[in-house]
Amino acid sequence: MSLCAACVQGVRHEGTPEGKYETIGGVKCYVGTPTTDYPKDKVVLYLFDAFGMELVNNLLLVDDFARNGFKVIAPDYLSGDGVPESALETPGFNFGTWLTNHTAEQTRPLLDSVIAALKEQGVTRFGATGYCFGGRYVFDLAFENIIHVSVVAHPSLLKSPDDLEKYFATSQAPLLINSCTVDGQFPISSQTTADEIFGDGKFKPGYQREYFDGCTHGFAVRGDMSDPNVKKGKEGAFKSTVEFFIKHL
Repeated sequence: MSLCAACVQGVRHEGTPEGKYETIGGVKCYVGTPTTDYPKDKVVLYLFDAFGMELVNNLLLVDDFARNGFKVIAPDYLSGDGVPESALETPGFNFGTWLTNHTAEQTRPLLDSVIAALKEQGVTRFGATGYCFGGRYVFDLAFENIIHVSVVAHPSLLKSPDDLEKYFATSQAPLLINSCTVDGQFPISSQTTADEIFGDGKFKPGYQREYFDGCTHGFAVRGDMSDPNVKKGKEGAFKSTVEFFIKHL
């Protein structure tokens, strides 16, 4: 499955990042650290959409999670080659070519290096929140039970029902899916399939799906905040993610 046109649509948000850049396991990371005391053995991995750390929206979300008491690590698994911010305003970006240069073989080792280094620093529990492109990696890490809590918002590159069934069969990580009305990557049919597989208490570690009416793919990170439905969806997805991590991480 290829990425969709909506994967490079959205709005740049306003704000000044407050986190720091650190090299962890040889990989550049954007790090959000709470200003109050927090558990040093827990980390939330923020897995970027295709824009990576060059889009301020992502950095601001990392900061927001840190404000809610989580140490957040956002690895640059795109090696500084995320989709340029200009693609938000200029249509026609060649996603196919970009994707061939950012395969799992090229990107996953960077995640593994960061995780290994964090373990050496004493981290024993990992949550992960992935947006669009990053949702694929949340599933992959959960398949191997590397992470302990999984959150995805409008995930891309998943195969339904195959990846959903594999998650159910192999992972012990509670799963939250933030979904929306118009999403070519995770459409209503896939959302329904997820509920059928995980819902009604069938997935014992824990399952939750939130649905944000009137929103489209990318709303949780690149949504137009001047649209009341999108603003409600973005804020709702953030709130549900924070609450899910508080409960399970």
